[in-house]
Amino acid sequence: MSAPDPRPAPSSALRQLRFGRIVAVCIVSALNLFVMARILPDFDLQGWRATALAVVTIAVLNAVLWPVLARFAAPLILWTVGLLGLVANGAILLLAAEIVPGFDVDGLGTAILASIGMTAVGAAMGSLLAIDDDEVWRRRMIRRMVQRLEPADPNHEPGILFLQIDGLSEAVLRRAIGEGYMPTLARWVRSGSHRIIGWECDLSSQTGASQAGILHGDNTDMPAFRWYDKEAKRVFTSNRPSDAAEIERRHSTGDGLLAAGGVSRSNVFSGDSHDSMFTFSTIADRSRPKGRGFTYFVADPYAIARLIVLSVADIAREIAAAQRARRRDIQPRMKRGGVYPLLRAATTVLLRDLTVYTLLGDIYRGVPAAYVDFVGYDEVAHHSGIAAPDALETLYRLDQQLARLERAIAEAPRPYHVVVLSDHGQTQGATFLQRYGFGLPDLVASLVDRSQIVDAPRMTDEGWGNLNGVLSDAISEEDSRLARLLRTTLTSRTVDGEVVLGPSRDDAGRTGSREAEELVILASGNLGLISFPEIAGRGTLEQISNRYPGLIRGLIEHPGIGFLLIRSEAYGGLVIGRQGIHYLEDGRVEGTDPLEPFGPRAASHVARTDSFSNAPDILVNSFYDPESDEGAAFEELIGFHGGLGGKQMYPFVLFPRLFPSPEEPIVGAASVHQLFSGWLSAAPTGALGLPFDTAPDPVDVIPLPVVEPS
Repeated sequence: MSAPDPRPAPSSALRQLRFGRIVAVCIVSALNLFVMARILPDFDLQGWRATALAVVTIAVLNAVLWPVLARFAAPLILWTVGLLGLVANGAILLLAAEIVPGFDVDGLGTAILASIGMTAVGAAMGSLLAIDDDEVWRRRMIRRMVQRLEPADPNHEPGILFLQIDGLSEAVLRRAIGEGYMPTLARWVRSGSHRIIGWECDLSSQTGASQAGILHGDNTDMPAFRWYDKEAKRVFTSNRPSDAAEIERRHSTGDGLLAAGGVSRSNVFSGDSHDSMFTFSTIADRSRPKGRGFTYFVADPYAIARLIVLSVADIAREIAAAQRARRRDIQPRMKRGGVYPLLRAATTVLLRDLTVYTLLGDIYRGVPAAYVDFVGYDEVAHHSGIAAPDALETLYRLDQQLARLERAIAEAPRPYHVVVLSDHGQTQGATFLQRYGFGLPDLVASLVDRSQIVDAPRMTDEGWGNLNGVLSDAISEEDSRLARLLRTTLTSRTVDGEVVLGPSRDDAGRTGSREAEELVILASGNLGLISFPEIAGRGTLEQISNRYPGLIRGLIEHPGIGFLLIRSEAYGGLVIGRQGIHYLEDGRVEGTDPLEPFGPRAASHVARTDSFSNAPDILVNSFYDPESDEGAAFEELIGFHGGLGGKQMYPFVLFPRLFPSPEEPIVGAASVHQLFSGWLSAAPTGALGLPFDTAPDPVDVIPLPVVEPS
């Protein structure tokens, strides 16, 4: 006998809230029609009675006809990349004009144009008024699509959704909740349904290493986001699909976090899920199901227009924020022009919406577990700063999506617990180049013989990598009309089935020999990796000093360098700073401990990296100043992560209070894997980890002010 459904019946407050939303949506829809009547010459409404009746008629027709279209015309809608949906929506508008006296639309073309315009205006109004007038319809449409394509059986055993907010530290999360940027999470915490704990990630503090640990329980031999592999004579990059697949092969035991029917969405690694979408490690594996996120997305006739409007709005926000930072001389700051506003919109709008559509489908088909990564905040914080207003507003808009998922869970065939977490945080500061006028490769080149070749591959950043991953996943579908169109469009930018967009896409993925280079220098946030291809195995202090006499001392003496990790033939692993040496094998310190500013567990983190078989010959960590809470990235990012120092090391887990709490501090991503695996194997069934019985109430439930996006 199955357990009873733990979800309580909707409260009176929730029913009042829903009625209020219906009234608000009707008002917005009426204003929407009014605007179209003023803009389009062949679109006419005669008086408020005709407007009100048109709103009701369109709503009824959508409620009656769109579920039928979603059920029986889904393949045609997908085959036409949503265009059939636009035509059908225009036809519904024409039908409403035939029914309602005083409502005239001259022709299907005008109706389609009006439909697109209404979607755009409605999305803009909904953003300003913090309501989504299409949400109820959109959820109903996806439920119908699921019933048509992937019907689910009711199940009263709770599932778990793991929702990762990439790059958000515990400190910034608490600030965002306290200042009203995340009202949904604030309600969960203040209602008592959830609690927040911090955890300490590994060195390297970045998504690849963290997700390998969380999803597979093992992130050994991952010294950075990208590293030089001497055996393969090439650079591995965590979010390059072919590299991610090989990294997962090395770490997977087949018993990952999602192996028992879970789904992976927008991740680096799959967690051994047999159903992954937008997941770098499985993009090239066409044998795995990849969800129907594109199906649900393009079948929504409002999706394209809504995507355009929200993307334009985000581009405008980015331009305004960059101008404000320049005008106020906010420091640190970086150049944010060129194609970056477009890339930002792709990350914060396109990737987010595709992920949400896919996850809504997963919820309605009742998957037992899902792990999802939302990357928008991480991308914006890299360029704007970790607590800049536009970075916090990205969290506000993501919080709106969490509220949408919460409402979908109330309609799902099974109850769900929700766990929100981050994989790492970010630390802030002017970049190494901004501070000193040259980068780490330039510094190294100045310390060695100029005739020696220093190779510093220019890398595509995470934002381009995320976009390339989604496009690569899209073109991998054999029988998809959308995939064929994308393959044709992106032919010149596709290499071995992987889409390659972005300025100066790195050549690190090439398998060609690097024996000609004597030094290879890579950057991962404030972590630098120096490798010597001509030295077999890991180069030692003695070997490097003989070959490059001034290199190590010159690096140590630079004020932008916090410490070097290097192996000695005589003493083992050494952490060397300007005023002291830390001997890792026995913990002995000469002079001032160079690891002192980096936290009480810094020595254990560095010693672990020193034990990796593919540790770089020299690992360089930039300085960190605890007083100013600043460091310096070797990449051009003012919010950074990858090494030691500051908030980048301290992410969070927000989880249902009824879940068992860890008894010891959580250190390392593998410890998070153990915690989550325990929750999955014994998810509580007596009550649900979401406050469905307490509707969002600005007085009784959310005493924090809600900050609207500017």
